[in-house]
Amino acid sequence: MFGIRFIKVQPTTYLLQYQRGHVVREGTGLSFFYYGMTTSLVAVPTASTEEPFIFEETTSDYQKVSIQGQVTYRVADPKKLAALMNYTLNANGQGYATDDPQKLPQRLINIVNVHARTEIQNLPLRQAVKASDTLVAALRPKLTGASEVAALGLEILGFSILAIKPTPETSKALEAETREQLLKEADEAIYRRRNAAVENERAIKENELNTENAIELKKRQIRETKMDADRSIQEKQRLLQEAQMETSVALEQKKKELVDLTAQNTKAEADARAYGIEATMKAMSATDPKVLQALANAGMNPEQLIAVAFQEMAGRADKIGQLNISPDLLRELMVKREG
Repeated sequence: MFGIRFIKVQPTTYLLQYQRGHVVREGTGLSFFYYGMTTSLVAVPTASTEEPFIFEETTSDYQKVSIQGQVTYRVADPKKLAALMNYTLNANGQGYATDDPQKLPQRLINIVNVHARTEIQNLPLRQAVKASDTLVAALRPKLTGASEVAALGLEILGFSILAIKPTPETSKALEAETREQLLKEADEAIYRRRNAAVENERAIKENELNTENAIELKKRQIRETKMDADRSIQEKQRLLQEAQMETSVALEQKKKELVDLTAQNTKAEADARAYGIEATMKAMSATDPKVLQALANAGMNPEQLIAVAFQEMAGRADKIGQLNISPDLLRELMVKREG
């Protein structure tokens, strides 16, 4: 009505009111009436924005990769941005008069693309697909200090790379190569496991053989110790037998000496008796036999004398006609004999 309009913006929108080429009102979260025929309104959003991106680049070994990520930014200097890009609202205050506000994210992504290209082109494919963190660490300070970003009045709040992927064909080739490498590593692991099992088996066998050898060695030592003990016992027995034999020899020698001495003594005694008998016989040879008989009968017991008498009578039996012996005499002899 009569060109009078009302506008109200959010606290995250910086609003500039121009009249006759001059800024008459500016700030965030403003609300006011204005005359649409003579007023131009510029609204610059200052809230943080997360803008995803994806673009392709070439690695140092001429392989294409796609880089996917996002950049978070906000407008730190709305007036500077409004001076470079057209953020003018339509006359009715609804919507922008141009498409410049939609171009800002792309301009920022182009800046990211330029800096990322420099880093990716220095990396081979295998390193590039695993260089997300390295790339973020290298690009973040460059974006924050980039003159293009500062000229637009922007502030980089965050930067991240979600994925770096090769083309599907290259990815399949890498997968195949990796699969082959994994299979090779699996085969090597199986070989190492089998080799370890064989080695363990060999070690077990060696331990068993070493144990058997140790047992046999111990048995041999026991046998040798027993043989040494037996040998020592036999040696002691031999020494004991030799000592016994020496003792026996010495004893037999003593016995021999005793026998010789006894024989000498017996011979000497026999010689002495023979000499005595010879001397006696010489002395008796000149004596009357009757005298000798009388001497022999001297000191005999009566029964001995009776026996001698019977002996003499027996010697003269041819001259005796009849001999009567009284029973009393025989009884007397028998009683004395029993007594």
